[in-house]
Amino acid sequence: MPTDREAALRGAGLRVTGPRLAVLDVLAEHPHATADAVAEQVRARLGTVSKQAIYDVLAVFVTAGLVRRIEPAGSPARFETRTADNHHHLVCRVCGRVADVDCVTGARPCLEPSDDAGFVIEEAEVVFWGVCRSCRSDGVPAR
Repeated sequence: MPTDREAALRGAGLRVTGPRLAVLDVLAEHPHATADAVAEQVRARLGTVSKQAIYDVLAVFVTAGLVRRIEPAGSPARFETRTADNHHHLVCRVCGRVADVDCVTGARPCLEPSDDAGFVIEEAEVVFWGVCRSCRSDGVPAR
């Protein structure tokens, strides 16, 4: 019986392979992982897998819509499997931890540009920057 991961790969027109399944598993367990962290975890599960192979799998997944790539300023790209909703991210300025936030509440941020310059807008990203609870308890003051 195929798993949800296998069905997702086939539904995206992709072959089911061990590295692809392992990448999906790692991202399910470690959302917002960097490519290097994904590669390390996949190698721990499967043995020898090149970093380039992991980068290739991630690129294919992003193109297929199975994975979302986020790029917080000053941080390496991170990857997550949560793609089918309009969620945003919180990023700690101290440790770089990334957390999901379901939706923006309160005063609505500017999600439509005053001039689209001929672009067809597909997505607006909202990133909240601050200091996470762990870093604050280590003596770093909240701003």
